[in-house]
Amino acid sequence: MDSSDNDISSMECQALRSAVIEHYASAWERPWFDQTQMRGPGAQQMRGFSVLAFGPRPSRQLWTYATCGMSCGESDPQIELHLLSPTNNLVHVETLTAIAHYHLTGNHIKTGDTVNFGRPWLGKSLCEFGLISLPYLDGPKVEICNRSQSTIHCLWLIPITREERDFKIQFGLEALEQKFQATDFNYADPRRQSVV
Repeated sequence: MDSSDNDISSMECQALRSAVIEHYASAWERPWFDQTQMRGPGAQQMRGFSVLAFGPRPSRQLWTYATCGMSCGESDPQIELHLLSPTNNLVHVETLTAIAHYHLTGNHIKTGDTVNFGRPWLGKSLCEFGLISLPYLDGPKVEICNRSQSTIHCLWLIPITREERDFKIQFGLEALEQKFQATDFNYADPRRQSVV
């Protein structure tokens, strides 16, 4: 691959990032802030990647943290992730960056997968894992980012407990989602108990 191929790839990734930013801004109707904290050896592998933060809005009093550039990788389908939080906290930037690095280095994730945060989601939360889910709160308006050459799927990262992760592995994603619906669980409460 010569340098011109790299330049084209970089230009394509920039166009993709611009489409994702425009999509997010349209869906979440808020100014956004680039919260990127790229340091260390993995930063070179993730050129063009960032995490954006969208503040609370009248329809949802939560912070939204969203990847931008995760879809620049070789995965199919192309995905981006977002996480909802009751607080503005840079730990979410670290979490999303680590998951994106895992995804971009060849361990592709998809809807229904779970990831290990390696620590509580927030404070002393029992939620130490994340479930890659469809964005049920917003629907296709957020999920589908159409581009002329491709479609990017913007998925929801839901913090879950170890017990919920184990339940999903044993009984399947649909069974876990039914438990969520039956208990009307508060996905944004870091102090919530497991639904199983």
